[in-house]
Amino acid sequence: MRIASLAMYVRPPPLAAATAALWEFLRDDLRREGLADVPGRLDGGPRHDDAWLHPALLLAQTCGYPYVRHLRGKVRLVATPVYGHPGCNGPDMCSFVIVRADAPIRSLEDIRGTRAAINDPISNSGTNLFRVAIARHSRNGRFFSSVAETGSHLASIDAVASGTADVAAIDCVTYGNTQRFEPARVAGLRVLAATASAPGLPLITRGDASDNELLLLRGSLGRAITEPNLAWARDVLSLKDFAVLSDADYEPVAELARFAHRLGYPEIA
Repeated sequence: MRIASLAMYVRPPPLAAATAALWEFLRDDLRREGLADVPGRLDGGPRHDDAWLHPALLLAQTCGYPYVRHLRGKVRLVATPVYGHPGCNGPDMCSFVIVRADAPIRSLEDIRGTRAAINDPISNSGTNLFRVAIARHSRNGRFFSSVAETGSHLASIDAVASGTADVAAIDCVTYGNTQRFEPARVAGLRVLAATASAPGLPLITRGDASDNELLLLRGSLGRAITEPNLAWARDVLSLKDFAVLSDADYEPVAELARFAHRLGYPEIA
């Protein structure tokens, strides 16, 4: 049996229910189209990235930076979701640099020497875009007094809100979902700046998937956008469309990383 994993935006609970409904539609649609061994439910494994290079992968969602760093040539791009949150522009999205609402911080320069939180060193939204935003302000490869890895964007939000960190970069989809479904979580925070935009989190399948399988996946995703019974799920997910992007379309993600390197700031530090 193949596996499917859509684990990027499943918190808080309304998002998990909507994601499950989306998969149930895709599952049934793909089976009607004749695709064999479509899994009945989404993979619930301990780590979403375990699915990315799984030999039985049917569909998963990755991040642009892991894609350009580790997955190119090993997976096939299926489509990139288009979300409707502020900060999204078609399939492109930015991150919001957040601080506490009462912090005496008015510019990116003002966060020099503060404590940063990142969700994951390989995250495009939490690390790569953040690094580019502050690279020109760095000195000798340093900018922050400390950098803590939290494991998720929600944990980074909580770290800033609780005062264990002073600043973090949160992808605009997570921030929009949190404002909508858990407003108390971000009530004491404010957006200091928006980062550059880059292509968002692509859906992928295994590298040896056939062209026909790719077409079937894209066809089902397209029908999911127009299916009347999925309107509520699309609304919960703020899902507007799916865009088919090429490998070349993700090259700006890699170029942003190279730009930070050229400015002498290869790592968040």
